[in-house]
Amino acid sequence: MSDEEHRELRRREPAPKESQQAATTTTEVVIDVSTVTDSTGSPTTTTAASSPLPSPFDGALAANFSAGQSCPNFINAFLSNETFKACYPISLLLQGSQSFFEAEKSPFSITQVLDAACKADLPMCADYFHNLADALIADANCGKEYDRENALVVQAYRGMKTYDTVYRATCLTDVDNRSSPYCFASAVTNRTTTSNAYLYYLPFNSTLPVDIYPACGSCTQQTMGIYQAATSNRKAEIANTYPRAAEQINSMCGNNFVNTSLAAVVDSGTTTSLYPTSSSSLLLLSFLSVAISHWIL
Repeated sequence: MSDEEHRELRRREPAPKESQQAATTTTEVVIDVSTVTDSTGSPTTTTAASSPLPSPFDGALAANFSAGQSCPNFINAFLSNETFKACYPISLLLQGSQSFFEAEKSPFSITQVLDAACKADLPMCADYFHNLADALIADANCGKEYDRENALVVQAYRGMKTYDTVYRATCLTDVDNRSSPYCFASAVTNRTTTSNAYLYYLPFNSTLPVDIYPACGSCTQQTMGIYQAATSNRKAEIANTYPRAAEQINSMCGNNFVNTSLAAVVDSGTTTSLYPTSSSSLLLLSFLSVAISHWIL
């Protein structure tokens, strides 16, 4: 990412609705995210903003779907699922939740969010999201929208496939900062040093800008250790973004501060599929710009 691209990233507004392609009939469907954190367990008709915790997709409540109701119906079904709510995936909040970005402004609010997310049963939730991702892109659900690179669907798929890695990274405790128990909370609420916040977008195929150098502390070292281990799955996008980020960090922190090599390949039943990059990358960068604007203002 060039310096000019970096400056443009910080200037960009939240992503517009996905543009309608020529000769394609699309239907605007509202995704009901109000049930994600409903403490009563019952569906509601209120807006996502009224939920006690941030909700996924509230930055894109209306999305254009070209293949009928099967995909939005599937999305609404898993958003109201009790297992989904119990797992409370930060990986889906990071990419496109306006309420999550608002929570990042306050150490207290973001700690509450992380407390909720980090109490999840990691092995169970990782399996759940792996299976949910496969179901998402099935032809009977959102497969056709995924093939068309519908931004919301690709975003959901990325969040599901990166759940394990993002959970481990965002739930790290900050041994260097007693006032903030989580490394992630320290990173996103630090308004004088914003560089560490960029680390948490590496699993989504977002590279570190050339002028960004995360702090040479234990949080950076441990987070990169988690990412390095995740590169054992060569189909995961972290395998693409990790080496350059590691070299960039070492240029500031010392040659051996983090391991610059990919981890040995491990055969796993939960490998991450390759993703489309066009519309989804634009959506991710747009929401990343919103988050960065909160940290630098």
